[in-house]
Amino acid sequence: MKTFMAKPQEVERKWLIVDASGKPLGRLASEVAKLLRGKHKPTYTPHVDTGDHVIVLNAEKVVLTGKKLEQKMFRHYSGYPGGMKEIKYKHFMATRPERAVELAIKGMLPKNSLGRAMYRKLKVYKGTEHEHQAQKPEAIELDI
Repeated sequence: MKTFMAKPQEVERKWLIVDASGKPLGRLASEVAKLLRGKHKPTYTPHVDTGDHVIVLNAEKVVLTGKKLEQKMFRHYSGYPGGMKEIKYKHFMATRPERAVELAIKGMLPKNSLGRAMYRKLKVYKGTEHEHQAQKPEAIELDI
């Protein structure tokens, strides 16, 4: 019996919609990262991008458990001395919730060119409207 290895030109990709309302940020990010990597498919191959395109809706309704909303900080460093900027997640989630979801998912993908290709298949929206109706996405329910 030979081990199956997926080839990049033979991978079939679907478009999936995930509703993020009421879901914890970390648990949502790990499930979406699994979909982007293709680990939910029987044809998963670690060195080939076998994942699907994922659309995350209602990013503004993601919840952070415990005191994370008050205590967790979003840090950005420009590379210059004194260039560290910190803001609380309460403010970050109020102003740019889609970016917070994107960063959580990006942190759970591989840190190489394959991970960057997977990240490009992610689309995150603040509300319920998106512009990917032509791709005929199918809704998927995550068991979180």
